[in-house]
Amino acid sequence: MKKRELIQAVAIHTDVDNKTAAKMVEGTIDVILANVAKGEIVNISGFAKFAKIKRPARMGRNPATGETIRIKAKTVAKITALKGFKDIALGVTAAPKVNTVKRAVAPAPAKKVVKKAAPAKKKPAAKKVVKKAAPAKKKPVAKKAVKKTVKKAAVKRR
Repeated sequence: MKKRELIQAVAIHTDVDNKTAAKMVEGTIDVILANVAKGEIVNISGFAKFAKIKRPARMGRNPATGETIRIKAKTVAKITALKGFKDIALGVTAAPKVNTVKRAVAPAPAKKVVKKAAPAKKKPAAKKVVKKAAPAKKKPVAKKAVKKTVKKAAVKRR
């Protein structure tokens, strides 16, 4: 069973829509992951125990050469199936009954449709007339300054 199928099964079993079931499943997973990341043990009685385990450094043996090697310390995730889950999985106890058929929803009574009058069209707003200030007069450029600039540009290009 994939996550999408799980969400759909939860939606049918709890008689809620798929969106709400998705939020419930996602929320459950997020809470478990956040608490395990903190280092807390999450124990869902009758189902499973989720924990973050720190393993110390130790000495090991290379199976190919028989040489003794040092194995570094590490942190691992551990999920342990609890007795209730094992009993159901191994057939010792009967599995719980799950709703697999979506209940028929009675159609909603037809609503009376009332047409509203179209809203009156608005007149376009009058444009404001804004007087622009006369452009500032440019000062005449001295011919000497232009000749010097042209000479400098020519020198730089070479």
